[in-house]
Formats: sequence, C-alpha cells, structure tokens
Amino acid sequence: MGLFRNLKGDIYGGVTAAVVALPLALAFGVASGAGPLAGLWGAILVGFFASAFGGTSSQVSGPTGPMTVVMTAVLMQYSDQPLIAFSVVVMGGALQIVFGLLRLGSLISLVPYTVISGFMSGIGCIIILLQLSALVGLGGVEGGTVGVLMALPDIVKNAQLDASLAGFLSLALMIFWPAKLSKILPAPLLALIIGTGAVFFFWQDAPVIGTIPTGFPDFHLPEISYVLLKDMLGSALILALLGAIDSLLTSLIADSMSSTAHHSNKELIGQGIGNMVAGVFGAIPGAGATMRTVINIRAGGVTRLSGMIHSLVLLGIVLGFGSLAEKIPHAVLAGILLKVGWDIIDWDYLKLIRRAPKKGVIHMFLVLILTVFVDLIIAVGTGLVVASLSFVKHMSDLQVKGVRTLESANGRFSDEEADAWRQLSPVLVLYHLEGPMSFGAAKGIFNRLIDYGEAEMVLFDFSGVTYVDTTACLTFRDTLLAAKDRGKRVYVCGVEDPVQKAFAGLKVLNTVSEHDIFINRQQALQHLQGNSIPV
Repeated sequence: MGLFRNLKGDIYGGVTAAVVALPLALAFGVASGAGPLAGLWGAILVGFFASAFGGTSSQVSGPTGPMTVVMTAVLMQYSDQPLIAFSVVVMGGALQIVFGLLRLGSLISLVPYTVISGFMSGIGCIIILLQLSALVGLGGVEGGTVGVLMALPDIVKNAQLDASLAGFLSLALMIFWPAKLSKILPAPLLALIIGTGAVFFFWQDAPVIGTIPTGFPDFHLPEISYVLLKDMLGSALILALLGAIDSLLTSLIADSMSSTAHHSNKELIGQGIGNMVAGVFGAIPGAGATMRTVINIRAGGVTRLSGMIHSLVLLGIVLGFGSLAEKIPHAVLAGILLKVGWDIIDWDYLKLIRRAPKKGVIHMFLVLILTVFVDLIIAVGTGLVVASLSFVKHMSDLQVKGVRTLESANGRFSDEEADAWRQLSPVLVLYHLEGPMSFGAAKGIFNRLIDYGEAEMVLFDFSGVTYVDTTACLTFRDTLLAAKDRGKRVYVCGVEDPVQKAFAGLKVLNTVSEHDIFINRQQALQHLQGNSIPV
C-alpha cells in the first residue's frame, strides 16, 4: 500500500521526468559512442532498478554527463572489444554494491569539495569541447580534448551551414527558454522537437542519427580479460566512485526538497544493480540525475514508483516510436549537451575564487586541468592525494603548536605546582604536549623538543596527548635518548591510555628509569622539589 500512496503524483512526476530524460538519454548515448539506443536503455534499466532497490524514494536515475564522459573513455580504450567495455560497466556496478554492503556510503561525503568541484567542472568542459564538432555538422575529432582544441580552426572553417543553424537554434532554446515555461514544456524536449522539425522542413543537409535498431537489446555475459584486468578494474573503480558521488549528491538535493532522509548504502546497492543490468544489455551506465530528480519532485513524485514509471514510459517510447528518433539531427543533440555541460561546471565556486582560500582554489584548478587534459582517474587520484597531504600538513602544524614550554606566569599551574616551579625553574625545563601526535608532525615536534638551554633536568608532560602513531612514538623515543646524550636528567609524566599502550609496544620509555615516570605533573614537580639537586 505504501508504494501506491501517492499514485497520481508519482504518475505525473514519472511521466514528466521521462519527457525530460528522452532527449538527454539520446544525446548521452550518441556522445558516449555507444549510440542513441544504448543511452535510452541506460535510462530505462538504471532508472528502473535504481528506483526499485535504491535508498532515495524520489530520485530518478539514468545517464549523466560525468558518467557519459567516463564511458566515452572506456569505449575508446576498448574500441575493438565492445564486450570488454560493457563488462567494465558490470564491474563498476558490482563495486557499487560492494560499497553499499560495506557501508561506505557515508564515507563518500569525505571526498573534499575542491576535488568534486574541479572534477565536475572538468567534466563540463569535456562535454562542451567534445560536442563542438557535432554542433556544426562535423564528425568526431581524434585526440580527445587536446585534439579538439588543435582542430578548432578547421572546425570553424569547415562548419556545415544547415547543421550549424540547427545546433545553435537548439542551444539558444536551451539557454533562453523561460524557467516558468519549462515546468509546462521542458527546454530539452522543446529543443529536440523544434530543432528536428526545422531540419526536416528547412535544413535537410544536417546529419541525422539514422537507422536505430528496435526491440529489446541482446543479453551478454561479462567477459573478463586477465591481461586487461588491471585496466578494467581501474576504469570500473572510477565509474563506481563517480556514480556513487553523483548519486549521493543528488540524494541530498532530493532530501532537502522532499523533507526526507535517504539511505546512502541502500542507494549504492540500487545504483549498482541498475548499472550491472545495464552493462549486460549493452546500455551505458548512469547515476542519480539531478535535473530529472528535481523535475520529478516538483511534478509530484514522492515514492520510488515515480522513478519506475519514468523508465516504463521510456520503454514504451523505445518499443513503439523508436523509428521517430532516426530523424533527430546530431547538431540538435549537441546543442542540448552544450548547455548540460555548461550547467555541470561549478559556477558557484568559481564566482568565489577571489575570496576563497588560495590552497583550495589551486587544488580545484589542478583537478580541473588534469580532468580535461590528462586522465579522469589520475585527476581524482591526484586530487585525493593532494587534499590528504594538505590536510596532514595543516594538522601537523597544529600538532607542533601543541608543544610548548610551560612557565608559572601562564596560569596553567596549580598553587602546589607553582610553589615547586619557583624552586625548580633555574634547573628544569618543562615541555607540555597536547592533542593527537602523528607522523606529519614528528619532525617539527623533535625540533621543538631539543632546546634545553642551561637546564639540567627536562620534564616531558604528556597529559594532554590523546593519540600517538608509530612515527611519533619513535620520534619521542629519539628525543628522550638525545636529551640523555646531552647529559640531561629526563623525567616523564601524564602518560595515559591509549598513549601508554603505544609507548609500551614500541618501548619508548625503556631508557627512562621507572622512578622518573610520574602519574601527573603535580606529583612530578613535588618529587623534583624534594630532590632539587639533580644526581
């Protein structure tokens, strides 16, 4: 009963989302190189199974710009082995299911925003660049984005008039069609209808899609090549990660619009099932689609039934009216995708770069440039590594600041400690350490702990330390040895679990007499006060 509690709204939402999905699915299919039918079946299969088994009730899934760009690269890599390419899609879906079963959904949110922003903006740029030749009626350009940039003079010089008129008409409708009217007639569908009609009646020299096979797609079991397994896994991983990020970001938008809470791990499982089914039927992969999800919710879609209806409507179209798609011009689809690519670019962040933290801006542009001109996997991997190293450096700086020499004037001493300190201060230096201590801060901490001046005794107070890793433990051990080598009497206090366990495991305090290790700072100072002449 729960699935049908909003039947009218779900039907209207699903039908409306399907109307918007139709031109986009065709365009993404053509752009990927797999063909328009692969795009439509991707929308049908991923959309249905992700809705049926996913964790976001009102989400509509299907081919998206980012997933299409990755799939284009996969199809180009295995251009002579298309079955291998779609086996990568199946592997990507299987990885998404594994992510969900391992409850990694919440970890996706740990990917830094600068990585997501740079990657998405790079994807938008790739879509725009790769559609430029189709926009003016020319075939694909070899060499990816670099090849397109180098071929720009030839693209402009050899532009086909009829196709250019249709392409720019489609793009203009996408840009200037009022948002209020889009609720009645979505801009992508309007551009598809008017652009195709204009070519049919006036600009008949513009290249069109041509013959499209009808009926159900063929089923193929995945094919695994052990020679190519490493490359296949790399491509599958980027599909899985990108699809997960894309879907869960859309889930957050759906939550905010519908006042619901999605289940991230269940959503990953649903997306994985959808992509596995798409892969075995030769369809392109998909993810949660923001535009279609928003339209579905605004039209009244509430339950998972709306996404399933969206797929069933597309199924009816592809089985009953597939021949009509043969007349759609490539230039019209390119015009639609150009606007999609433009919208994918993270303009909100780009508008803030003058005031945003410089490290974040540099990080974002690094990922963007690598995405556009090098490789998607390298871009994401480099982005995550740079973000991690940047975070480690920042935390290390904070950890080093957590090492300080205490003096009575700073208000950290109790009255008893202050009395002991007044007697001991000429011959004792006291280091107070606090916070977590990790490998990134080890060297800086060591440098802060070697300036003993004329003091004859050194007291290391670990009462504020909550965590130490192996590198930090060994650094502290070397520090204690270095102080002893310089003739200093070394004392330690305030070591508690879990630091105590880490120190014991690595024998950090073995060089310190157990009589010189104290429970807390007050006990240590009062003991030293009674033995103020060091031995």
